[in-house]
Amino acid sequence: MQPSALPDLAHTRTRPVHWLATATAMAAVVAAAGFLQPDNATASQAAPHTTTAPGTTGAVFPLQCDGAKPTVVKQAAGDLDGDDSPETVAVVRCPAGSGTPPSGIYVLTRAAAKSGPPRVVATLLDPALEQSVTDLAVQDGDVTATLLGYTDDAVPRCCPDVQEKAKWHWQGGKFLRSAQVEAQSM
Repeated sequence: MQPSALPDLAHTRTRPVHWLATATAMAAVVAAAGFLQPDNATASQAAPHTTTAPGTTGAVFPLQCDGAKPTVVKQAAGDLDGDDSPETVAVVRCPAGSGTPPSGIYVLTRAAAKSGPPRVVATLLDPALEQSVTDLAVQDGDVTATLLGYTDDAVPRCCPDVQEKAKWHWQGGKFLRSAQVEAQSM
């Protein structure tokens, strides 16, 4: 038996009309896919930790200013207690016309209620110590500050004559002040 000759099949030859029909069909498929979108995802995840530190607006500082509003003169932020939520450290003092008013250093955290003002949770430097603060920083969970003070009551309050470096660190549920560097006369 010899192989028979194959019949001439007209549909096996391509012509431009075939390519045009194929391109049109493909364009229709792509366009239809663009209109069909999946439904929105409904899975939920736990809310991420807040990454911004609380501001000082609305905070009630434990500072008596004889009817005047305390002034925030410096602030720094960082995670002080290792909970992945930053706190704010604020240097606050009463406004003064002259002299160097004593400062307080306070730690603020977010309000318990979402819409409430920030809360003061710790006092690092009590204004009763009659010191002022020139530098404030938060780094690696530590609060550092440069404190200015007076050797005795005879020194004018405009001109502090003692400078010391202070450092606080969160440990055991409270802020501990590191061993003080010996105060230096200025």
